[in-house]
Amino acid sequence: MKEVRVRFAPSPTGPLHIGGVRTALYNYLFAKKHGGKFLLRIEDTDQTRFVPGAEAYIIEALNWCGVSYDEGVGIGGPHAPYRQSERKELYRKYADQLVSEGHAYYAFDTSEDLDQMRDRLKAKGVATPQYDVFTRGEMVNSLTLTPEETSARLESGEYVIRILIPENEEILVNDLIRGEVKVHSSRLDDKVLFKSDGMPTYHMANIVDDHLMEITHVIRGEEWLPSAPLHVLLYRYLGWEAPQFAHLPLLLKPDGNGKLSKRDGDRLGFPVFPLHWTDPVSGEISSGYRESGYLPDAFINMLALLGWNPGSEKEIFTMDELVEAFSFDRVGKSGSKFDPEKAKWFNHHYLANLPNEDAARLLVAILNEKGINTTSDYAGQVCAMVKERAVLIPDLWDQSWFFFQAPESFDEKVIQKFWKPETPALLTKISALLEDTSDFSVENLDNVVKGFIQNNNLGMGQIMNTLRLVLVGGSFGPGVAAIISLLGKDETVNRIAKALEKLR
Repeated sequence: MKEVRVRFAPSPTGPLHIGGVRTALYNYLFAKKHGGKFLLRIEDTDQTRFVPGAEAYIIEALNWCGVSYDEGVGIGGPHAPYRQSERKELYRKYADQLVSEGHAYYAFDTSEDLDQMRDRLKAKGVATPQYDVFTRGEMVNSLTLTPEETSARLESGEYVIRILIPENEEILVNDLIRGEVKVHSSRLDDKVLFKSDGMPTYHMANIVDDHLMEITHVIRGEEWLPSAPLHVLLYRYLGWEAPQFAHLPLLLKPDGNGKLSKRDGDRLGFPVFPLHWTDPVSGEISSGYRESGYLPDAFINMLALLGWNPGSEKEIFTMDELVEAFSFDRVGKSGSKFDPEKAKWFNHHYLANLPNEDAARLLVAILNEKGINTTSDYAGQVCAMVKERAVLIPDLWDQSWFFFQAPESFDEKVIQKFWKPETPALLTKISALLEDTSDFSVENLDNVVKGFIQNNNLGMGQIMNTLRLVLVGGSFGPGVAAIISLLGKDETVNRIAKALEKLR
């Protein structure tokens, strides 16, 4: 049996959409499941759409996600180079072969010729005019010109090489997800394969590179399904065995109505890119999952289940578990609605279950940005208390800032509801009681405060709410005894004193 070899082949035309990340992920999972190789190839034949920084972005995004490749741009391999613009010398001979064997032809039509053809067909009621079996006989190409005229035009002008689609044939595509897909050749156009500037189009370069790189399975988005019959023909005409195809379902808008786009993310307030992206021309910044505070494991787990069903109620998977469980027979044919709230649910689960030392590293990074110094041990103790309240990484700070700096202001609503004339005296007594307490364990502090409340015939809320107020500035945070224990005696007493000064 052949070694499984798959590739992810994006074009560097902008940031990598999460649909592209999912395509890369499914390629990776399939390759690893079968002990094969996963390649990264950059398809940059269309230089007019090239965007500076896009290639580096793609590589950084895959690295952040943990979708590592075995061969490709940046690391090399036996089929280098893996950037199509550096392989253009390879494609010419295959285009010439197709022409010499009667499977392709030269076309010399100007843009005006093509516009006139489209206008003529539209006037006849043709909805989608195209250069095909019905129109090529009326155009300027080597099928309608004499050999002498063709040679003269080849020497003096610009031209393209177009595939010669057969006139009356049912073309069969075997798809691992969709089964047999049949398309009649009359629906296909004579796609351009090669241009006189020496550059192939996507279709030509894609087929040649997949063959030369020994790709066994082409796993890509369903937007490429209409091109699959053309690719099947090219494999046949070049005398090569076609790979297995798998066309993945689309990622849909949250309401299910159409393909998920950047505009949907902007409109509804969630990222559609793995990392943030700054457009090099407009300067527009698009948000990313990494910068928004998502963990890569949560992001990948969420993406894996958008289109693939494990066949059980299980939702949480490590990458190794995904590799073990993945198969195309559980990838759906219809699109999958993206749910931004479910994405947050995954991230909350991963953050809540993160080891305290790992969560501490995330929190310390935030603290460093704010100029706050602490120990990893203290940050770990804080994270142990607050990580279950966090949904995104920045929430670690939002849920814990009061462990690192005393509140400068106090919630007016809490003051109005719980602050009484006798409150300052009661808090002063509690402060003195805490100063005399040597055991600052959570359990003992809980007993001390509750004992004070009982001994003075006070209501629990009357003391607990005001004590929390002076320590954190409002009615939030972990248990009061836990806050006091971690802040320590000196900081707790100081905060009570400073708060009483401000609130008097």
